[in-house]
Amino acid sequence: MQRRGFLLLALLALLALTSAVAKKKDKVKKGGPGSECAEWTWGPCTPSSKDCGVGFREGTCGAQTQRIRCRVPCNWKKEFGADCKYKFESWGACDGGTGTKARQGTLKKARYNAQCQETIRVTKPCTPKTKAKAKAKKGKGKD
Repeated sequence: MQRRGFLLLALLALLALTSAVAKKKDKVKKGGPGSECAEWTWGPCTPSSKDCGVGFREGTCGAQTQRIRCRVPCNWKKEFGADCKYKFESWGACDGGTGTKARQGTLKKARYNAQCQETIRVTKPCTPKTKAKAKAKKGKGKD
């Protein structure tokens, strides 16, 4: 009977300890690393070299400033930034006059309080249709 009581007490202590640790981790995530400030303002992620890869993001809250590591994907669209996430429609038909096709995106998520446009329009060149793949090349097949 004493064993059961001891095990129950140990289990409750372990549960309380893990709950306290989880609450502490949530506080750190909300306010910023190691801070008690509630309203952090984060700047854009600035790569350490070139225009993509690992870099740093600066945050300010009152008189406090902090830098955290971040990463800019190398396939990001510079026009609207790496912190603005959009949901895009399908590509439209090719415009013969400009030789481009376009699609529109609506803002899905703005990370780190980034200043993002609600809707954006992007274009890309139309791909030329090739007929070379349809015809088999002579001399390559078996006789």
